[in-house]
Amino acid sequence: MPKLKSHSGAKKRFFANAGGKIKRKKAFARHLLTDKSSKTMRHLRKSGGLNKADTKMIKTILPYL
Repeated sequence: MPKLKSHSGAKKRFFANAGGKIKRKKAFARHLLTDKSSKTMRHLRKSGGLNKADTKMIKTILPYL
């Protein structure tokens, strides 16, 4: 069976931790930062998780994650 291709956009956005859970970076932390509070920016620094439905989809488009 041939190798499966990974989705290029998803490769750049999602990563797996040691337990195999899929993690992502939070949105809204790129521009218009002067309007956002320090508390908001502190929370945006942390990586977020995915729910079950999204995890299943990501695992299909990233077969080797």
